[in-house]
Amino acid sequence: MQACLDRIQAVEGRIHAFISYDAADALAQADAADKAIAGGAKGKPLLGVPIALKDVIAVRGQPLNCGSKILGKFISPYSATVVEKLQAAGAIVFGRLNMDEFAMGSSTENSAFGPTHNPWDTSRIPGGSSGGSAAAVAADECIAALGTDTGGSIRQPAALCGCVGMKPTYGRVSRYGLVAFASSLDQIGTFAKNIRDTAMVLGAISGQDPRDSTSVPVAVPDYTAALDGNVKGLKLGLVKEYAVGGADPEIQAAVDAAVKHFEKLGAEIVEISLPHTDYAVATYYIVATAEASANLARFDGIRYGARVDGVDPIDLYCKTRGAGFGAEVKRRIILGAYVLSSGYYDAFYLRAQKVRTLIRQDFTNAFAKVDAIITPTSPTPAFKIGEKTSDPLQMFLSDIFTISCNLAGICGLSLPCGFTREPKLPIGLQLLGKSFGEETILKLAHAYEQSTSWHTERPVLT
Repeated sequence: MQACLDRIQAVEGRIHAFISYDAADALAQADAADKAIAGGAKGKPLLGVPIALKDVIAVRGQPLNCGSKILGKFISPYSATVVEKLQAAGAIVFGRLNMDEFAMGSSTENSAFGPTHNPWDTSRIPGGSSGGSAAAVAADECIAALGTDTGGSIRQPAALCGCVGMKPTYGRVSRYGLVAFASSLDQIGTFAKNIRDTAMVLGAISGQDPRDSTSVPVAVPDYTAALDGNVKGLKLGLVKEYAVGGADPEIQAAVDAAVKHFEKLGAEIVEISLPHTDYAVATYYIVATAEASANLARFDGIRYGARVDGVDPIDLYCKTRGAGFGAEVKRRIILGAYVLSSGYYDAFYLRAQKVRTLIRQDFTNAFAKVDAIITPTSPTPAFKIGEKTSDPLQMFLSDIFTISCNLAGICGLSLPCGFTREPKLPIGLQLLGKSFGEETILKLAHAYEQSTSWHTERPVLT
């Protein structure tokens, strides 16, 4: 823990991954872990491991801002289920990690606390919305971190920062204590430096929770037991709709090389089709913004958070939200309210939900033929800070390979598979698995990771 705090002290001025952290509390937890270890404690797989949290997950007695001004000096009165599970496993839970405001963005430039910088090139974005989580792990400021993934917000920053990002199946991990962006899409997941660490943290936070009605009563396997390196006979799907030149040439070359590597390991490559792929981005942004506009209505300046007084309740709402929400959040609330409004609900939201069902059916059909699907994670490497802030559509397209996973409710993982040449920036490989198929994609990812050296490289930060 002290090593992590020392590292934060050394590099945080350049990275800005943390919004806040309590060093004294972290060291107190570490002292308790030392005593437990000395006492021969058993049954705590994460005992003494420092794990930081995206600032959208509640920890009792800690600030909860969601990267926004509107929550002001709000302190959480309770802890999320994932936090309780980490603590039960012995982890040292510390720090609030930076993020796009209310998880809305792909670059962590939308935070009210300023942008996070990519450890591989501090002039570039770390991805988003969980950019702080990815950057903290990549910069060795923590051993692992939790983030959330609504349309790629774990996998995309993991790819851009060169670490492992895992988005579990919807319902695998409790969302109790998570501040909602889009309730039918959000899922808490993990960031780690390798697949084995990912498997251990995922195992600790998974499982049914009676406090979350979307939590599914499915047994949690021992994920680490699946990491045996044997992928012979497993079928990997290549999506023909993704082979249309949408990715940067260096990224496509790295993914192509990874596909050939899997063949050498004994996996079988099968071409598959996801025919409704072209509709995924439009469908996602209708569903996500509609749910966001409903969820964010609770931030009114009356019940909690910041408050700007007005002459009447409507004036108070307008002034509080006008001052508290950033431009991207306002944009999505307005779009969401529009697609839910009278006269447009059937034309937009209802139709989007029907297309979402077709997208899910595409994956069901594909997984009848293959065990997992392999794609790029991001179409581009990390771009310069400020490069796409004036073009929201280009920013939305950063998630083109990751969005369908959330619409279908399946699991997905990103792991390092190479680097661009000049400048040297990480490239991520995405593996998608069927619902509750985390074991399979972890097995595949581990076999690839252990037979390559990409995961061993670290950014140079002085």
